[in-house]
Amino acid sequence: MSDTKRISLEELQALKASGDITGPKTHAGGEDLPDDFWDDAELVMPKAKTAVSMRVDPDVLDFFKEQGSGHLTRMHAVLRAYVDAQKRIQN
Repeated sequence: MSDTKRISLEELQALKASGDITGPKTHAGGEDLPDDFWDDAELVMPKAKTAVSMRVDPDVLDFFKEQGSGHLTRMHAVLRAYVDAQKRIQN
């Protein structure tokens, strides 16, 4: 289910004029950062994920799909949380 709603240009302009919506936020450009802010920065590249084929019960898949797009990402997050919890228990 989507929260997207179609409105006319006039309705959009009225919402903006009333202050109900605002334009995009501008980026400050980092003026407030100290000169040495990036001195100790370290580039960390994300690890590549491994593709797998996995069988799951239909109700498990349905549960995640019912929550909308990104169901595979949420399934991965659940698995990640389980692995992290098990590692904490073992240590």
